[in-house]
Parts: sequence; C-alpha cells; structure tokens
Amino acid sequence: MTSEHVVRAYYAAFNAGDFETMIGYLAEDVAHDINQGTREIGRTAFRAFMAHMDECYTERLEDIVVLSEPGGTRAAAEFTVHGTYKATDSGLPEATGQTYTLPAGAFFELRDGQIARVTNFYNLNDWLKQVGAA
Repeated sequence: MTSEHVVRAYYAAFNAGDFETMIGYLAEDVAHDINQGTREIGRTAFRAFMAHMDECYTERLEDIVVLSEPGGTRAAAEFTVHGTYKATDSGLPEATGQTYTLPAGAFFELRDGQIARVTNFYNLNDWLKQVGAA
C-alpha cells in the first residue's frame, strides 16, 4: 500500500467512525502532534485522544487532498472539517451543539507501511470564533 493509500484509508476509517481500524494504520510508537498542543507517543495515547474527541466532537472530513513524496515516507493532507461541538472540552467555551467548518491539514511520516508520525493543524482562533468564544 502506498503512503497515499495509507493516508486515505486512515481518513476513510475516521469518517466511518471506525477508530480501531484507524488506529491499525498507526505504528505502535506513533508520534501524534496535537494542534497547538503537545506530542503524544503510542497507540494507547492516540486511542485515549480519539475517545476524548469522540466525546466532545462529531466531525467529518471532506475535500481530502493527499500529496506524497515518491519514496513513500512522507505525505500531507489538506481537507475541510465539518463538525459539531457536542460536549464542553476542558479549557474551551461551553458546548451547545455549535457547528463549524474549518480548513485543516496534516503531515505524515510513514515507516514500514504504517503512520509513524501525524502532525495536525487548524486555525484555533477561527474555530473559537465559530463556536462563539468572546
């Protein structure tokens, strides 16, 4: 499977709400760089992150474009996040079912056909405005 196929399958699993399949595309020691946050290491940490996200947000990714380098070790994706803020996340404004649409992107490092690093980015200030933060 090429790096582009791995990234597309990863996002297809995300959009299907199949987080275990999604996690199956990750290396055991995956580095996950959270948007404007910390780096977490490993599938266990990623699984906990996804459980938290699923509790607070419902999201679907559309308009996914994947770019990869010929060697198959790096890829990038750009997409639009369509979401609902369904439960208040710690340190963020109160959730009241607000919807949002955000351009976002991710950078990937692949090793042995698995995602070894995923770095996510979106504009947090844009999201805050969309959910009604002062």
